[in-house]
Amino acid sequence: MNKWILIRDLAIVFLLLAGMVALWQVFKERGSDWAPIRHVRIEGVFQYLTRDELKQALQQPVSKGFYHADLDSIKQAVQALPWVDQVSVERVWPDAIKIRVTEQQPVARWQNNALLNNRGELFKPDNVAEFAALPLITGPEGQQQALLEIMKGLRFSLADKGMILQEFHVDNRRAWKIRLVSGMEIKLGRQTQLENMQRFLKTVDVVGEELIALMAIVDLRYPNGYAVTWKSPEWKSIIEKKKRA
Repeated sequence: MNKWILIRDLAIVFLLLAGMVALWQVFKERGSDWAPIRHVRIEGVFQYLTRDELKQALQQPVSKGFYHADLDSIKQAVQALPWVDQVSVERVWPDAIKIRVTEQQPVARWQNNALLNNRGELFKPDNVAEFAALPLITGPEGQQQALLEIMKGLRFSLADKGMILQEFHVDNRRAWKIRLVSGMEIKLGRQTQLENMQRFLKTVDVVGEELIALMAIVDLRYPNGYAVTWKSPEWKSIIEKKKRA
């Protein structure tokens, strides 16, 4: 008996699905102006993306009616906007489309003409110049994700000593160079860069804030120490005071 009940229930489900498919096909065969999309609901918190940009991007893909609208096309139209990170689209019966948008969150500049999000993904809005306060990374194309992770580590280590990283450069020979907000330039070379940086940071407290503030260039490309180019000759008197103390 239970077997026949199960077969009956499956048959009912099949008929309902077949009916829904047939009904959907009837709707699809009607003109695109039938059952228009009357509401487009956009959800998200926006700091850089504007509603006008979204409306303009959606104007064409939502003009085909509720049953004719291609959700993938709608998603692609929104995703093409530079400040859009993630998009989801769904129909809401009887006459609405709901779009959830997550905005890009920039964490660094890349090559002076693009921005990076926290995953190291590159995007190019028109207003990159407005983000001069973000750290700048330059390096070989295609390496932005790896360089962003390295920059995060360097930035954390420097911040622990009261230094703020402003620029991180990697040239075609894979040599590293850092510039701080204070103007100090740190040359790290092509080998054992992280070890050399840690060696320098261990000396910061011993050297003292006065001397650190006078350093223009710190060259860490030495196996057992580093060379300093000074901003002014004041460093000599400060060292003499330290010797007499």
